[in-house]
Amino acid sequence: MSKDKLVIFDTTLRDGEQSPGASMTKDEKIRIAKMLEKMRVDVIEAGFAIASPGDFEAVKAVAETVKDSTVCSLARAMGPDILRAGEALKNANAGRIHTFIATSPIHMKYKLQMEPEEVLAQAIDAVKRARQFTDDVEFSLEDGSRTEFEFASRIIEAVIDAGASTINIPDTVGYGEPAEYGLMFKRLIENVPNSDKAIFSTHCHNDLGLAVANSLSAVMNGVRQVECTINGLGERAGNASLEELVMAVQTRHDVMPVHTDIDPVHIVPTSRLVSSITGFPVQPNKAIVGANAFAHESGIHQDGVLKHRETYEIMKAEDVGWNTNKLVLGKHSGRAAVKARYEELGIQFEEHGEFNQIFQAFKQLADKKHEIFDEDLQALVGEAQEVEETYGFEAMEISCKTGQAPHAKLAIRVGEQVIETDSEGSGPVDAVFKAIEKQFQSGADLLLYSVNAITQGTEAVGDVTVRLERNGQLVNGVGADTDVVAASAKAYLQALNMLESGVRSHPQHGV
Repeated sequence: MSKDKLVIFDTTLRDGEQSPGASMTKDEKIRIAKMLEKMRVDVIEAGFAIASPGDFEAVKAVAETVKDSTVCSLARAMGPDILRAGEALKNANAGRIHTFIATSPIHMKYKLQMEPEEVLAQAIDAVKRARQFTDDVEFSLEDGSRTEFEFASRIIEAVIDAGASTINIPDTVGYGEPAEYGLMFKRLIENVPNSDKAIFSTHCHNDLGLAVANSLSAVMNGVRQVECTINGLGERAGNASLEELVMAVQTRHDVMPVHTDIDPVHIVPTSRLVSSITGFPVQPNKAIVGANAFAHESGIHQDGVLKHRETYEIMKAEDVGWNTNKLVLGKHSGRAAVKARYEELGIQFEEHGEFNQIFQAFKQLADKKHEIFDEDLQALVGEAQEVEETYGFEAMEISCKTGQAPHAKLAIRVGEQVIETDSEGSGPVDAVFKAIEKQFQSGADLLLYSVNAITQGTEAVGDVTVRLERNGQLVNGVGADTDVVAASAKAYLQALNMLESGVRSHPQHGV
């Protein structure tokens, strides 16, 4: 590999999934993985194979599906973890085991309750075990930015000797500062005797809003792999954003000593896909992928852009996937056109019946609005997640009058029966949710209610996310409709279905 090639390691499916409520099904992970592969991401971290049977199956499925990217599984520096990761990656065209152990004084003392020599021995053993399954082994020093320099040097040298080909020093708690973090890598690369035998990697969290800055500082000091996620998804404040890192490298090639193999035209479609699956809307002013990222309100800016685009735009919107859809879909569009557009968005349907369901939903939506946009198509798929349906939305009647409490009457499908329930509330959505709970008494707490108008105009589809928690289980339900109250009812019922199906909340592990 050339010395100026920057490896893009995407961990949306693993660290991104650790965002509370962002748990993904196996099929959803496959859909995202296919888009990442299409984007030419170098390494896709598909999950934490030992975390659960579902995670194991998801890693295995991604490993068997993806051919052009390396597929990676995370594993603690423990024999059972590494064995499980190796089994999940057995059929991968190119597989990597990413093993880690905490190395900072505070983590070793209070979390691991281990002495440094014990940690060193376990790290070496983990890498040797992982090498039995693959030659591509990555080792991470968890809480690396707070690890003592001398101990970091010792453990890095030892694990490289044991067979690790990538060394990741994550800023696990988002504590790093760009100058300090970059200098740490420079010193380690210069002082570890066998550092030339491995690629150094960075994995930054965004607790202080410095994840991308820290990652780029590391790159300027010799790092040649960055770990990141689509939309900056991740636990707490999130991770370094793939789209920001990639476009910073491409836009500022005059000062960046590296290049990537990423095809950026797939960035926006992938961002939308991840947003629709997780139910986490992208803020309008988010760099690169936000709705306002290339919008100009100021008259001075508009005048400048009209005269010469580069006066106020440092990137072309179409280069990252904006405004690339030339195909207008509407109520007269046929199955072939709809299916073709889904394939362009990286969404394929394995079963004929699955597409039939989506196409019927498309036709119903097309009767309500004139043009169907990519965001609408994504929302329809997000709403049709494969969850065993205990409760289904049938119909509703809302009564609202100034000075009177809104009243909601719902017809809900339960198996072969349709039952009715009603309630008043402080608003129409509140009345709908209370009517549902009046009937089913789920015992769940509503943690988040989010409405996102995913296209423009008064006939825009409302994309609603409902996050429920019950007995430590955290789920997101998603509903889409031009009627935002109906979308809310659908989202709430889908969340209840996920609770009934036993969809898990992801354990908080990893770097």
